[in-house]
Amino acid sequence: MLSFMYVVCKDHVEFAIDSFVDEYEDAPDIVDLKETEFSDWDPPVKCIECEQAAQYLVV
Repeated sequence: MLSFMYVVCKDHVEFAIDSFVDEYEDAPDIVDLKETEFSDWDPPVKCIECEQAAQYLVV
């Protein structure tokens, strides 16, 4: 199963959670991008919904 992720700012976390639940009928994992490093992936720097800095990964 391919999962979709949302990279969002603090203002759009609720939107991303609602969208994920609507799509997958399951609760997402929420990752704080300030506290997590990825070895093979650099997350986008901007929210997918606005121009603010991305803070969370909802997947």
